[in-house]
Amino acid sequence: MDFPIRSSLFDIEEGKQLQALFDAQGLIPVITQDNASLEVLMLGWMSREALEKTIVSGMAHYWSRARQQLWKKGERSGQAQIVNRILIDDDQDCLLLRVTLTKGASCHVGYHSCFFRELNIADSKTDFSLTYLETEKIYDPELAYGFNPHQQTIKTP
Repeated sequence: MDFPIRSSLFDIEEGKQLQALFDAQGLIPVITQDNASLEVLMLGWMSREALEKTIVSGMAHYWSRARQQLWKKGERSGQAQIVNRILIDDDQDCLLLRVTLTKGASCHVGYHSCFFRELNIADSKTDFSLTYLETEKIYDPELAYGFNPHQQTIKTP
């Protein structure tokens, strides 16, 4: 699938044709939202191939920056995402997927949302403690993946 080439600023910002901007690594950020509740579930990345497979199949596909490979969400864990809508922002440099979860979880460590913790900014500007918004995991990632996701390499800048 050949996506249209970006042309004029007007066409990008107000036109009726997709002219997505992929970064130097060939990726575009994707915010994923629950279609019913509109809760933010995750932030991921898509390559052109991931976007094409998502459009064609109706199932969310992403590019794993850690593994450097295309992956279909839920392929190993069973926690797939059925795509209801694909939106793009005004600059066409960020996608928003509205999805229906097949089994209730989106986070690779087992929670419903990847945003399962909150930074408490009201009490202190120097306390960086996190409060859990979700207390129970939907699934056990070690059973789903065959390894403990906490044993992976830590990302640093």
